[in-house]
This record gives sequence, structure tokens and C-alpha cells, in this order.
Amino acid sequence: MIDRRLGELYPLRSRRPGFLNTSPVWALQEMFVDILQFVVGALVVWFTLRDVFDTVVVPGESRASLRLASRMVFAGLFGLRHTRKAGAAIPAAFAPFVLVASFTGWMLLLIFGFGLMVAALSGWYRPAVPTFSQSVFVAGSSLVTVGLSETDETGPARWVNIAAGFCGLSVMTLAVTYLLQVRTSIGRRDSGILKITTASGDPPSAVALLERYASLGCKDELEQVLVKGRDWCAEVLQSHASHPFLIYFRSLETGAGWPATLAALLDLAAVIEAIDEPKLRGKAVLLREEGTHLADELSKLLRLDIDRPTTDREVLQQVLERAARAGYGTPKPNGLGRLASLRECYTPTVEALSRHLGSPPAPLLPNNRSLSREELAQLP
Repeated sequence: MIDRRLGELYPLRSRRPGFLNTSPVWALQEMFVDILQFVVGALVVWFTLRDVFDTVVVPGESRASLRLASRMVFAGLFGLRHTRKAGAAIPAAFAPFVLVASFTGWMLLLIFGFGLMVAALSGWYRPAVPTFSQSVFVAGSSLVTVGLSETDETGPARWVNIAAGFCGLSVMTLAVTYLLQVRTSIGRRDSGILKITTASGDPPSAVALLERYASLGCKDELEQVLVKGRDWCAEVLQSHASHPFLIYFRSLETGAGWPATLAALLDLAAVIEAIDEPKLRGKAVLLREEGTHLADELSKLLRLDIDRPTTDREVLQQVLERAARAGYGTPKPNGLGRLASLRECYTPTVEALSRHLGSPPAPLLPNNRSLSREELAQLP
């Protein structure tokens, strides 16, 4: 009587070919194993979906327990530090590879989790699913919505397959949407980099930017540079803080990365604050505050070690003198000290970002020449 009752309530194992349900204790043990297997699979699916949601949808770094993408970034950076020479740039393929690998890893975890659930409910399939590898195949077929499995679902197995198809379709939709968002954000960031490097050289320099605008007779356009530079900083902060993946995407059209462009804009704002240019001062202050906020937030997000470099005051004096010779205002009475104190506020974090990404820093004084297209092509 007990054996028959267990067979009615629990048809999972008893309907498998070759299975002899001869002991109620054995049947209870099998039931306990399948329940445990189902719960473990459900937990794997839950933690994976939570990680996908926190990484792709929720702004900021993932707070989920899994944090697969963050762990891949950490492992990749660890490997690069031990296989490449110090100060080498992060390869251009690093961020795209980690992004694709993260979505692949999430899909594999979902297949594994639903595979455990299918194995636990194997008796509810017609024919029964005999092995775990076949259970994984059934789960993967439902997850990618291709329907290659030759089994028919009954009872609770139907809901497992429906849930697998819904989760798989959702993750693939999020992947496509996220990739489009990444491309849009990187395109906007790099367009600002190209505008600055075209005018001031590569890597960019605030002094070169001032001299170039003065030589072209369009010093009044610097006001728009300050305004658009502030907008660029705000946009980069919003996108890169919301999706830290973007930090590691290289700017392929220029040798200098986005930290060098940020440094050049901050130096430009600091120089204008140190000289007698009342028309530009307000916009320079706003740009410096926004840029400093960008550098501070991203360095905190990446948990970077911040050094306190010092700048030679003779170099700062040359910067102010060259700005005056280019036709801008003369240095204020305490202009040199003001420039030095402003650079102490943002230079440590910006240089820490440059070191972390292996990109060249922005020089205070312009280099003798810019990087050629051939040199850019040879960059890793």
C-alpha cells in the first residue's frame, strides 16, 4: 500500500526504464535527492538572473552575490599584469571579450540551473530523461527557444520549460540592448576625445589648445569648448558610473585614452582660472568642478590607489607665460599658486586612472609632435 501511494504521488523515478521501486525508504531517499536537486537548480537560476539584472539594468556596480562580470574583469586584469610589461595599455579586445564572456557565462549558468531542475523532474517527461547530460540538453533547448528536444512535458515540467524559455529570451534581449547602449555611449565619449585631440595634438595639452585657438583667431570659441567639455564630463560620468564596463573600452582613433582628454580639459579650466580672463572664468570653474567629480567618482568605483605627485613650479610658470604670449590674460597676482593648488585637487585621481588603463597622461606642455596614424596602428 505504501509503495503504491508513493508511486502515485511521486512518479519521478518509478517511471524510469529499469527502475524497481521495491522499498519505501529508498523511494523517500530518491524524492529527497530530487527535491534538493530542484532547489539547488532554482537557486542557481535566481542568483544568475539577479546578477544579470544588477549588472545590466541597475546603475552602478553589481551588488549581487555572483558578480560574474566584475570577477571576470578582476581576473583579466590580474592576468594582464602578470603577462605584460608594467604600464602597457589594456588591449582593445579586453572589454569586448569580457562583455561577451559575461553573457555567455550567464547563459551557461542558466542552462546548468535549469538542467538540474529538469533532472529533478525527469519522470514528468515523455519519454523520461535518463541522464543529466540529456537534462542539460532539454534545458538548453528551451532556454534558447529552438525546441530541439524530442521529449514531451507533463505536470510541473511544463512550467520549468516555460520559465527557461522566458529567462533565455529575456537575457538575450538584454544582451542586444546592452550592446547597443555600449556602442552609443562609447561613440559619444570618443567624439569628444577626437575634437580635443584634433585641436591640441595627441596626447592633448591645455597649452596647445590655447595656442591653436589663438593662432586661428577664434579665442572666443573657447567659451563653447568649456561648456561642451563640462557636458562631456557629465555624460561620461553618468554612463561610466552606471555601467563600469565602459571604463575599459579603448578609444581606437586616438593613442591617448579618455583620462588624457579629461586631464587636458581640467588643465585648461585651471589655467583660465589662474589668468585674467573674467569672461571665461565662470565656465572654467564649472568645468573643473564637473571634471574633478568625474575623476573622483570613477577612481572610488575602481578602488584605485591614489598617489600625490608634485608638479614643478617652473613648468607651471612656463604654462602661464605661454598663455600670455598667445594673447590671453596675464597671470593673476597669485596665479601660480592658484594653478598649483587646483592641479593638486584633480591630478592624483586622473593620473591614477591613466595608470590603471595603461594610457598616456596628458602633458602640461605640448609634445614636439603628435602620434601618426602608423604609430596608432602599432598600439596594442
